[in-house]
Amino acid sequence: MAGTAVPGRLTWRVATVAERRMETPTALTLVLKVPGWPGHLAGQHVDVRLTAEDGYSTQRSYSLAAPADGELVELTVQRVDDGEVSPYLTEILRVGDPIELRGPVGGWFVWRATSERPVLLLAGGSGVVPLMAMIRARRQAGSSAPFRLLYSVRSPDQVLYAKELEGEEATLLYTRAVPAGEARPAGRLSVGDLPGDGWGPEAAPDCFVCGPTGFVEFAADLLVDVGHDPARIKTERFGPTGG
Repeated sequence: MAGTAVPGRLTWRVATVAERRMETPTALTLVLKVPGWPGHLAGQHVDVRLTAEDGYSTQRSYSLAAPADGELVELTVQRVDDGEVSPYLTEILRVGDPIELRGPVGGWFVWRATSERPVLLLAGGSGVVPLMAMIRARRQAGSSAPFRLLYSVRSPDQVLYAKELEGEEATLLYTRAVPAGEARPAGRLSVGDLPGDGWGPEAAPDCFVCGPTGFVEFAADLLVDVGHDPARIKTERFGPTGG
């Protein structure tokens, strides 16, 4: 299966943009049709390559935002104003345009539908993307595995997949601005935000943490501090460019 793929053996494929879907004022989901796509697991990512007319090439890694669906893959891209790749993907690329990608990449930070263990997801910002793929994969498979998401985000207008998350066991934690009527004041993730009954260390959930490096390190340490087994905590982080 895709989870055993070795990056060095992957080849570049030419995909075609099938759909563009705005998620927030600064984030966009691209639905790509990839001929010969081998399938993937929730949590994996792809490399995207852009090549200029003069031959200059650059690439970035983006998490897959949805479970396998034939030749279709979804990427949710957060625009970085001074970035090299994300402005092109979010502002210039149009339906019908070609784009190079390779993957799927990664076999450790993944959720498999055969697992029945409870799953605790902690996301920081656009780190929710691969975790959303896990939520969608669970729904697609009709899995009864308990899922819970804690999603730390700056403000309500930056929430990815807002409508879809309304039907999930998801708690939004705002760090800079809160919506009207929100009881929790703005602030970073704290031990008091971690779910208790049925989700503590005694439940031994599989924990997936994704986001900026600072968030991931803090959140993983917090889980360990309250007693979660480090062997059940999987992390994935990204730098300023999302690479």
